[in-house]
Amino acid sequence: MRFRFCGGLDCPDWVLAEINTLARLTSVKMKLLVSQVLKSMNEGKLDFEKVEKITLDAKLGVGGVKASVAGLEFILSSATKHDIGWETLLDELQQLGLPKEHSVALCKSFERNVESLREKFLERSLRRSGRVVGVDWKINPGVGGSRVVDVRVSMGSGVVSFAVEESKLKQLLDELKQVQTQIEQIE
Repeated sequence: MRFRFCGGLDCPDWVLAEINTLARLTSVKMKLLVSQVLKSMNEGKLDFEKVEKITLDAKLGVGGVKASVAGLEFILSSATKHDIGWETLLDELQQLGLPKEHSVALCKSFERNVESLREKFLERSLRRSGRVVGVDWKINPGVGGSRVVDVRVSMGSGVVSFAVEESKLKQLLDELKQVQTQIEQIE
């Protein structure tokens, strides 16, 4: 099944698992947790002690708490990026098995904060800054003869790390060179 908050794709399995975990909270605790996640998305820092207190009754454990926060961040950021209304998000979350009271708590908070989330995403986007300055990168070879390498790219204040096969990395580099050539021709 396709979901608009996932960009018209299937909902990732790990998010489905987290929806099941979030259903173990009360709707009041869900509202408090969503509030903390939205605050961290807007301000950049999660108060993990508060989050642990909120989820204490559900006995999620540290890993479960972190996974639930990641699930909420995915839902909220995807819904924001794909510009869906809170009513659509409400329907889709209920289709995925999140209880109605939990979905309402999440969607009301989403509706109140969607504009500030959009502004934060726009601030962090490359389109807003106009151009990338100060790109640095490092490649760490695979361990034990592995063909997978770790790549770390720093752009200004942001850092992206990922693992990729050597052949895919070479393909990516070739494509980036083509894009650079096209940009230079346009300028």
